[in-house]
Amino acid sequence: MEMDIFSIFSIIGTIAFAVSGAIVAMEEEYDILGVFVLGLVTAFGGGVVRNLLIGMPVTSLWNQGHLFKIAMIAMTIAFILPADWIQRWRRSEAFFDAIGLSAFAIQGALYATQMKHPLSAVLVAAMLTGIGGGIIRDVLAGRKPLVLKDEIYAVWAMLAGLVIALGWFKSTLELLFLFVVVITFRMLSVYFNWKLPRRSLKPAPAEQHTKGEAV
Repeated sequence: MEMDIFSIFSIIGTIAFAVSGAIVAMEEEYDILGVFVLGLVTAFGGGVVRNLLIGMPVTSLWNQGHLFKIAMIAMTIAFILPADWIQRWRRSEAFFDAIGLSAFAIQGALYATQMKHPLSAVLVAAMLTGIGGGIIRDVLAGRKPLVLKDEIYAVWAMLAGLVIALGWFKSTLELLFLFVVVITFRMLSVYFNWKLPRRSLKPAPAEQHTKGEAV
């Protein structure tokens, strides 16, 4: 049953992030090769980074042929969809991104706990699996990584990892419930514009005006 859960969350996260990467590539007017490259990087980049950190063989990526096929099919469908359909999808982009975040965060945490790693490693595995692909996608697309400056994002992945590391949710139904909870909190943070504390070193407008007068 545990492997079934791995498969479920892997498939859900792969589809959500592959399409997300493909859409970003089309927004940046990449050609079809760029669409597939960015989609694959988004879908599998976080897992590769996670594997490096928790000691899983990076080559295990090549054993996921079925996920590559699923990602390719999802990206192909996204590429040939009419533009107005894609625009509709973009209005729900945060929701599908939340699905990928939740699915991959749980998947990463499950891998780390299966390997008997400590709490800190489980948190990192959950976070990097959930947000790593999105960061790589934004960097390759020439964008500032939104996952580090937008509404609360990575925190929900870490909370999913914390719950799993503490052994609170283990059964299939409990993990599916956690999946829904993470999506819900991510969408609440988008809707209510929840943000973590931040500090800017840019001078305030009044200060800039004062400096201009001094010159």
